[in-house]
Amino acid sequence: MEYTNNVTEFVLLGLTQNPKMQKIIFVVFLLIYIISMAGNLLIVIVIIISSLLGSPMYFFLAYFSFIDACYASVSTRKLTLDSLHEKKTIQFNGCMAQVFGEHFFGGAEIILLTVMAYDCYVAICKSLHYATIMNWRVCILLSGNVMGGRFSPCNHPAALHLPTTLLWS
Repeated sequence: MEYTNNVTEFVLLGLTQNPKMQKIIFVVFLLIYIISMAGNLLIVIVIIISSLLGSPMYFFLAYFSFIDACYASVSTRKLTLDSLHEKKTIQFNGCMAQVFGEHFFGGAEIILLTVMAYDCYVAICKSLHYATIMNWRVCILLSGNVMGGRFSPCNHPAALHLPTTLLWS
């Protein structure tokens, strides 16, 4: 027996039914979205352009700002645009894509925060070995683990060929 889905779209009720309040909500959310995108992209551009900000901490910060900009773009655009339309609906496939995007970028942010915490740990507790432990190869491996490797069961430092004798000693 084949599985059929009768749901084709969802009706979104919105935050309010008052048209005047919907315009205010549109302006507020649009302003927050623009400020968030401008701030995140400014951080990425400054870190890429500046030669003084070449340490792994700033690399991960730029990556975090990029992922945060992607995460903000997943749901805020639909919410902002729907506050102006009278018929507020979303197709089933669009809803599932939005849920996937929120989970994907939200999970990537959490894993990247863990990677940034590891970077701080190495910088504080293993300061003399920091340059050898957190080289660019390790940074690229850890950042690749954020987006693609998190679906792998091998999310352990030993699987990334990190110098575990320096990590746990």
